[in-house]
Amino acid sequence: MTSSQEGIRVADVSKRYGRTLALDGVSFEVKPRELFALLGPNGAGKTTLMHILSTVLRPDSGTAELAGHNVVTAPLEARDALGIIFQEPSLDDRLTLRENLNLHGLVFGIPRRHRLNRINEMLALVELTEWADKPARALSSGMKRRLEIARALMHDSKILLLDEPTVGLDAQTRERIWGYIRKLQADRGLTVLVTTHYIEEVEACDRVCIIDHGKVLALDTPDALRAAHGQQVLHVTPRSEADRAAILSQYADRLISQTPVDVTLRSDEAFVETFLGAYGTRVSNFVNAIPSLETVFLTLTGRELRDRAATARERTAAFGKRGGEHTR
Repeated sequence: MTSSQEGIRVADVSKRYGRTLALDGVSFEVKPRELFALLGPNGAGKTTLMHILSTVLRPDSGTAELAGHNVVTAPLEARDALGIIFQEPSLDDRLTLRENLNLHGLVFGIPRRHRLNRINEMLALVELTEWADKPARALSSGMKRRLEIARALMHDSKILLLDEPTVGLDAQTRERIWGYIRKLQADRGLTVLVTTHYIEEVEACDRVCIIDHGKVLALDTPDALRAAHGQQVLHVTPRSEADRAAILSQYADRLISQTPVDVTLRSDEAFVETFLGAYGTRVSNFVNAIPSLETVFLTLTGRELRDRAATARERTAAFGKRGGEHTR
């Protein structure tokens, strides 16, 4: 792989937390002006990689470059090229929208006149001008994300990193945020790297990198991934343990995965007809899924992309971030 003045290069990056290997020899390159997605479930290593690219963490081995700058040996130069939106909100809720952007401009040493003009430009860009002098705490979750996008672009960054930018947002707000991302990427010629575990959000990306357990499993365009790894699958819910055992015994060679409720089998049109003829009355539900990025991930990993419930530790941390106060 070769360095690019506006792209991202990751070469054989590994990172370990104690005995846990979070990243295991990850390599890929994001081309200039490309909309590139890292797709994987919670715990796949996506956020660790984003922290390395944003110079928050150092890799144990391997190299990472932003716009040709090594994130370890030239972190300041790398940060100058970078705008980032972390998974956790990072606005100061006590400041107004204008003050949040002004603070960011001061940190990056933007001259006053240019900074004030830039604030107005960025607020207009994300359609928040009328909220400019209101405190950030008055914004909805989606509006806060838009403000974070504006802040990430204040210093004229050429590379935008977005770590799960729509997590926790409703479907309508998620689509609106993605509309902003796609428009900014096209209009401003940005190189965009986004992480997500929402399958539908990566369909419009130029390329998709599927990652799980810290390893890159596949990397290509959405169409190419579907063609190479997608397959038709049949999700069924047996009515009883006896029905489950019979299905697993008869179709062991077609088994992809199972949960306490469902069984997922490799499928095709002929198999669906055969299966329903034999077990149609012994399942309470079935879904015949055609090749998609969801089935690509299922084929590569043997499991589905699903949100896991928050752990007790995560719930406690979230409680603390709210100031230790219950919210309704």
